[in-house]
Amino acid sequence: MRTARFTLDPAFTVGTVDPRLFGSFVEHLGRCVYTGVFEPGHPTADADGIRGDVLDLVRELGVTAVRYPGGNFVSGYRWEDSVGPVEERPRRLDLAWRSTETNRFGLSEFISFLRKIGPQAEPMMALNLGTRGVAEALQLQEYANHPGGTALSDLRAEHGDKDPFGIRLWCLGNEMDGPWQTGHKTAAEYGRTAAETARAMRQIDPGVQLVACGSSGRSMPTFAEWEATVLQETYDLVDYISLHAYYEPLDGDVDSFLASAVDMETFIEDVVATCDHVGARLKSRKKINLSFDEWNVWYMSRTEEQVSALDWPEAPRLLEDNYSVMDAVVLGSLLIALLRHADRVTVACLAQLVNVIAPIMTEPGGPAWRQTTFFPFAQASRYGRGEVLDVRVVSPTYETKRYGEADLLHATAVRGGDGTVTLFAVNRSRTGPLPLEVALNGLGLTSVVEHSVLADDDPDARNTLAEPERVAPHAAEGTTLDGGRLSAVLEPLSWNVIRLA
Repeated sequence: MRTARFTLDPAFTVGTVDPRLFGSFVEHLGRCVYTGVFEPGHPTADADGIRGDVLDLVRELGVTAVRYPGGNFVSGYRWEDSVGPVEERPRRLDLAWRSTETNRFGLSEFISFLRKIGPQAEPMMALNLGTRGVAEALQLQEYANHPGGTALSDLRAEHGDKDPFGIRLWCLGNEMDGPWQTGHKTAAEYGRTAAETARAMRQIDPGVQLVACGSSGRSMPTFAEWEATVLQETYDLVDYISLHAYYEPLDGDVDSFLASAVDMETFIEDVVATCDHVGARLKSRKKINLSFDEWNVWYMSRTEEQVSALDWPEAPRLLEDNYSVMDAVVLGSLLIALLRHADRVTVACLAQLVNVIAPIMTEPGGPAWRQTTFFPFAQASRYGRGEVLDVRVVSPTYETKRYGEADLLHATAVRGGDGTVTLFAVNRSRTGPLPLEVALNGLGLTSVVEHSVLADDDPDARNTLAEPERVAPHAAEGTTLDGGRLSAVLEPLSWNVIRLA
């Protein structure tokens, strides 16, 4: 067996992990909200209708920033429909997902949900710049954040929320480059709208943090040109530009699917280059950071047929992908890609949180359980806090149809504030184990605390309603640390977390 190697040294770092890197996403789509997060009458539901079993799993998952209320949904969203007495809220057609939105769960309920998760959870509010614009954005900002003494802030208090919501992070629309988006715009049209919205919002609060829409994917025909045009208008007014990416084994190409993070890292580096080019052209010292606010494994090829068959139901079962061990390994690799670019990717949102391409699944009136993808995210959120060390692997490679030659090893490492180091590593080989040797220079590490593995003899193994605990991480054997050298063997098709102290 050929061995993969790399060296860790505290003198060589990438950047500090922003907690927002472990964000998630709640959209009014399918059962993410209704019978997911929110189900009055469920045996575990509290007085506000929030499912306690889901809340426990969300806390365990370790999510931070939560993007809301879309997604494509937001481009038809009327924020005022979602506030005030529930019995007076209107029912609306949701054009994005051919569903009927009841608005029983709205802005106040979302903020209450986040507060129940804990102080680490903050709202990332998306604005409708599809069918609406500057005026409505300002109205929502005033309603949500102004302390009191104005018509809209007093209305919030009248609705039962005396204290402001304190929303700091705002998305200026969603996927406005996409022809599928209600209110789709050209880059020039969107750039002007985003700039005017940003400028006006900063008149209310100069410290507001704003995300401009980047391309919906690296494969979009306008990719890079879109970012350059939008940033030309908004560079000094926004803090982030967004990236979205989803991956699946297209045409059964599993080898390329396992190397999906190669594409994600290229996407990130291309957007960084575009941002910095615009900054140089504008002679600006400012750096635009990246908000990777939609990412996941998603079997998207199944979706269009599902949606087109709908006849405006409430909370239909949509995008309820059931994830395998292989999917979880790919998701872990995508997490590694984000961590490896923590110097510029400072917000990221796993799409989505519950039921809809999600790490958590529920049944109405029944249980909630962890999908296979739950485990890599929860471990990365728990142990991936601190300084990312520069990891440059020397690895055996394999050939892929979509991405060319790819390393069998994909890895990163994070040094915590207490000096401990956690390695995150994926073995992409489906056929054999991968020996790993890591030289540890100047880190003062003497012991292996844990080597956790997510792998299975059946790469298609899944957690289901019938078998909710079929897949879970297990302890690896034989991992050693001796004389500043770590030795381990990574199981085939595996996600590995190796903690050192």
